[in-house]
Amino acid sequence: MSVLLMSGVELMLVGMGIVFLFLAMLVVAVNFMSALVQRFFPAPLPVKSPVATTAKSAGIDPSIVAAISTAIHQYRSKHYN
Repeated sequence: MSVLLMSGVELMLVGMGIVFLFLAMLVVAVNFMSALVQRFFPAPLPVKSPVATTAKSAGIDPSIVAAISTAIHQYRSKHYN
């Protein structure tokens, strides 16, 4: 093989190695940052839905709430897809 072709292959391998090392370091850094965020900023506790609480306290029939929820779902699937 010619010297020019060998030099090109060598340059290609060095470049691919540098990119691989950079991406590996990036994965490690992202995992480390994720662990830090989860440790110092834990996920908040789930909050009860104010709509469900209001419906129960107002004495609304659950079948009416189900019918309204179904109508909203059908409207959204028809107009937003």
